[in-house]
Order: sequence, then structure tokens, then C-alpha cells
Amino acid sequence: MSQAYVFTRNGGPEVEALVDRDTPVPGPGELLVAVRAAGVNPVDWKLRTGYTRPGSEPQPFPTAFGSEAAGVVEATGPGVEGFAVGDEVFGNPVTGGYAEHTLLPVAVTAHKPAALSFADAAVLPVAAATAYDGVRQLGLDPESVLLVTGAGGGVGSAAVQLARHAGVRVVGVAGAAKKEFVESLGAIHVESGAGLAERVRAAAPGGIDAVFDLAGGDALREAASLLADPARLISAGDKPLVAELGGAPVLRARNAAVLDAVAALVVSGALRTHVTRTHPLTAAGEALRAVEEGHALGKTVIEVTA
Repeated sequence: MSQAYVFTRNGGPEVEALVDRDTPVPGPGELLVAVRAAGVNPVDWKLRTGYTRPGSEPQPFPTAFGSEAAGVVEATGPGVEGFAVGDEVFGNPVTGGYAEHTLLPVAVTAHKPAALSFADAAVLPVAAATAYDGVRQLGLDPESVLLVTGAGGGVGSAAVQLARHAGVRVVGVAGAAKKEFVESLGAIHVESGAGLAERVRAAAPGGIDAVFDLAGGDALREAASLLADPARLISAGDKPLVAELGGAPVLRARNAAVLDAVAALVVSGALRTHVTRTHPLTAAGEALRAVEEGHALGKTVIEVTA
């Protein structure tokens, strides 16, 4: 048996619980991993409310939270190659990351570089990988201007850094409390809220070449109005609305090659993970509330004691 933080049905925080469950058994192409750290993301609480990822089936209850994790391989399933017991790895779990043990499919798992902490590795499979995929999708030229909404969050802060690393100028939209943080990433900060388009025009009088949206809703609508070509609009924050506006969702690669690439960028110093909060598994609910209520700056991580 091992512990996991789960939701027992769809609903609000009242359906969450730390429970004992059977230790998962790895199937073909899977690794049993003793979790050392798990990243906390908005999709975690959205799944609790009943959101289902496109193309996937609702999971049976109880369902463990967590879409990204790092840890140590304890067992390998049939047909696994390239991984062995004792390897330090990170990836996208299929049995939840807020847990003492989880299963990682080898297709979306990478070896953790020795220079990378478990906490830093744990925040790469969702946030950093989404940012990496989105920036590549836009194919921006150096000196072009990218607008990033939600620039103070996990995906947004990574997108700003990756774009700046490619020589792109960035305008980052975030709340006033995150101004210093966004500017530390190398972006021009623009405060979120009504009147966003007017403030962006003042900050970037030469215009915006592309938008990477992570906020959705009114922010996405205002950001889209700044573009001459809606094909230069992508969103990971509101897929239905971005399609309505003529843009596209972020196209996720979801493979180990991307994980290797973002890990190398962190090791080289080109990308900082900005893990700003860590919580033990026993305080997973507190960690999730910080992200759900929009108060988290950078990335929040749940650390699991060995």
C-alpha cells in the first residue's frame, strides 16, 4: 500500500482526500516510480470538477491528482527497454503524481539529468513542455514581438523564457502583483484586466506579431484583436474560444524527446523552472488551492519523502 491524494467524485475541494491505495503494478511499457516530486497545474483541479481531456475517457473514482512527476524507478513492466530499477526519471504519470508511487509510460518519460533536482524535473512535463511546443509551433523570427497572457504562471513564465532565448521580444500579461517577476524574465509587463488591448498597444507601439494565450476568456478576445493574422494566435487556456477566433490550440508533441530538450535547457541555464512553493504530500490540498485560486507565482511542487 502507498498514499495518494485523490478526488472521490467530481466537485470542489470537499471531494479531495489523502488515502491509502494499492501500489500500482506496471503493465507493458510502464515504469513503477517512487515519486519524489510532483508538479501542480490548473488542469489538476479542472479534472476534479469534471473536465475530460479531449480523446480520453473519464477515470474511475477515486482518481489521484497530478499530471507530472519525477522519481526513482522501482520496477519495470513487460517490454520496457532503456530504463532500469534505480533510474531517476520524470514524465507524465497515468496513475497520478500526488502519490508515493505512480506509473509512468516510457513514451512520455525521460531520464533525469544528475544536475537537475527532482523538484525542477517534476515541473517540466506539463508546463515547460507545453511552452516549448507552443513556441515551436509559432516559429517566431528573432526580434518579432510575442504577447503572452498568463505570463506569471508556470506555462507562461516558461514561454517567456523560451521566446527570449530565441531572440524574440515579449510582452507579458499578468496581475500587478506579478510585475516584478514577469520583468525578471525579460518581458515587458502589462497588467491584466479590462482595457488590456489599449495597454498592450502603448507598451508595444510597433504591434504584436503573435499571441500565446494561457488565460482564455476576455483576455484572449482582447489579445486576438491586436493581431492582423489570426493564424498567429495559439492558446492552451481556452481551446473552444481560440478556434472561434480563427486561431489554434497548442499542439502538444507529448514525447520523451521534448522532455529531454527542456531538461537540457534547464541544465544549460537557458530556462529556469521558478519553483516558488513546495508542500509535503500531507499538504497537497494547500498546494492545489494556491494554484486553483490563482495566487501561485511560478511553479508549485509537492515533495514526497523517500
